[in-house]
Amino acid sequence: MFFGGLFLRAKKPYRVSLLLAGALPFCWGMHTFGELNYPMSERMNQTDIYFGTTVEDPYRWLEEDVRESPRVKEWVDAQNEVTFEYLKQIPGRDAIEARLTQIWNYEKLGTPFKRAGVYYYFKNDGLQNQNVLYRKYSLDGESEVVFDPNTWSDDGTVALAGLSFSEDGRYVAYGIQDAGSDWRTWKVRNLDTGENLADTMDYLKFTGISWNGASDGFFYSKYPDPDKDSQFQSLNKDMKVMFHRLGTDQSDDIVVHYLPEHPEWSYWARVTEDGRYLVITVSVGTDNKYRVLVKDLDQPLAEPLEIVDTFTNDFSYFFNEGTEFYFQTDFNAPRGRIIAIDLDHPEREHWKEIVPEQEEPLEDVSIIHNQLVATYLKDVRTQVRLLRKSGEPIGELKLPGVGTASGFEGRPSHTETFFRFESYSVPPSIYRYDFISGETELLNRSSVDFDPEEYVSEQVFFPSKDGTRIPLFITYKKGIKHDGNNATLLYGYGGFNITLAPRFSITRAAWLEMGGIYAVANLRGGGEYGKEWHQAGQKLNKQNVFDDFIGAAEYLIEEGYSRPAKLAIQGGSNGGLLVGAVVNQRPELFGAALPAVGVMDMLRFDQFTAGRFWTDDYGSSSESKEMFEYLLGYSPYHNLKNGTEYPAILVTTADTDDRVVPGHSFKYAARLQDAHAGDAPVLIRIETRAGHGSGKPTSMLIEEYADIYAFLAKNLDLKIGP
Repeated sequence: MFFGGLFLRAKKPYRVSLLLAGALPFCWGMHTFGELNYPMSERMNQTDIYFGTTVEDPYRWLEEDVRESPRVKEWVDAQNEVTFEYLKQIPGRDAIEARLTQIWNYEKLGTPFKRAGVYYYFKNDGLQNQNVLYRKYSLDGESEVVFDPNTWSDDGTVALAGLSFSEDGRYVAYGIQDAGSDWRTWKVRNLDTGENLADTMDYLKFTGISWNGASDGFFYSKYPDPDKDSQFQSLNKDMKVMFHRLGTDQSDDIVVHYLPEHPEWSYWARVTEDGRYLVITVSVGTDNKYRVLVKDLDQPLAEPLEIVDTFTNDFSYFFNEGTEFYFQTDFNAPRGRIIAIDLDHPEREHWKEIVPEQEEPLEDVSIIHNQLVATYLKDVRTQVRLLRKSGEPIGELKLPGVGTASGFEGRPSHTETFFRFESYSVPPSIYRYDFISGETELLNRSSVDFDPEEYVSEQVFFPSKDGTRIPLFITYKKGIKHDGNNATLLYGYGGFNITLAPRFSITRAAWLEMGGIYAVANLRGGGEYGKEWHQAGQKLNKQNVFDDFIGAAEYLIEEGYSRPAKLAIQGGSNGGLLVGAVVNQRPELFGAALPAVGVMDMLRFDQFTAGRFWTDDYGSSSESKEMFEYLLGYSPYHNLKNGTEYPAILVTTADTDDRVVPGHSFKYAARLQDAHAGDAPVLIRIETRAGHGSGKPTSMLIEEYADIYAFLAKNLDLKIGP
């Protein structure tokens, strides 16, 4: 999990004042284009100076927290009134919502995992707003409900957001997420009685919980409690590693590790399975570049031993045998390898290679049945290899097809593991792998009201602007004509070492049923081909990401899948930035665009919440004149041009997004509506009691995608219904 990033991945460690001018008096007016009357967004006299260059920021006031600012709330309400009035009048919009509801209503099972001899798994009966956690004592035993978050709120916006089981299996610590915020409250439940303990951890963010070997306390990381008036916008600094003993108050928790001279350092603490050591992984941004300390818990007064002392490479701990610690790393191996570091001889010259770098990038590794289970990516498709702890190959775990496999959790003593397999057109199935027999058993296959046999998903490669070979997955109904008349939705991300692997999505299934093509481009900046692929889309290389996405669009047009008037692009978070930047650079190439929760102001993103972590990927406007000019050159908010005919654009964000604060989207939408010279709608849809995406209830997702697909159908001229 990389700390403070735009997305969080499981199994990994988390990872100058500007010149202000007063705002002009605020008033409402109407800004009219075609049939739409946009609310007037007041401009303020705001300029900032960067390296001698004056930059206007007329909508700075829209950065104010919508929960605290009456004028921003009034603007949000006015924008939503226009947007929802437009959306509800689209013919067929209700039919889309009805079909989404129908197709969504199937039983969804999560991948089982085992804790202290008990099986746990998540399940959703179909339309439940939140998944329910169950347990059973054997695979064919009776299931019991452990947590049902659907009972925690009337509107479904309170979610279960983290689990950590004590070593003896008696307790579970669990995180509670309210309205999509990154802030969590953690509680502790006695699994024998089903009752909660009094222990409560408030205001935790970007942390897990790791129990000690005695199961009477746990380690976690914590920022200082935020000021309640700015908790959704203020920067996150001064993290500490804490220890909480059961039965005590959070205010009595002990600081285990903290370096006040490094307020921007962040920590992820994990107790080894033998209970002897605490591994503290230190990060300073979103890159997988970690320092690593190990504390001997049998010597509580001793200082931690620093075994990796620079932020230069990925060192992700996953197992130890005595004093020998195993890491997944890209040290001297940009595609990843496995090494061991002995605490008795931690110097680099004593590091031991267990599994050397392969041609394919190493995605993940765990140890089960005393075997290494290593997941690799072969052109973005999963391969699973089994090896002895010494690194000697055993064989490959055969998958049921070409797609994405995930899961593979377990412990060295376990004889089984579970995984999920899926692709863009094939719904997920759950499998059990038996290490003794070497057999794979199908446990569950999703029964979706969708026939995958009617669709095909192909992977193609196209050259980007500089000739780099870029993968592109294209999914569509069999028999389509390559006549350029297909409504096509192209999705991208391209950042933060995130891999867009082939996965089934019920929302994408609905789009395919509507007759649309769905395409996903694996852009540079992601993790599809290792460290070098990621770096090729960072900082002063960011234009490569935009060129790759434009290249994907041009490929779809050249090959007759679509044409500009029928082509839409979509991306969320860093992908929202991608969509905004590409639309500015090539507005004539698209018929519609869907930037979601995007980073739209590249000069000020690091002034809010977790934004400071993203400088690893983006750089910073205060870093250097060169970096400032580069960011200004593609920043979506700053590069909207007056008098430009933009494609139809539906911006989406949420009021409780404290990852990418909604002010990004607010400012972008206000500037877009002012600059736009065409008749295509340029709207913003602002969800209430929702955040960056996690924890969003089913009912809210169905409504959102009904609006999105109705918007696309109208503006791409896609017929709905008979």
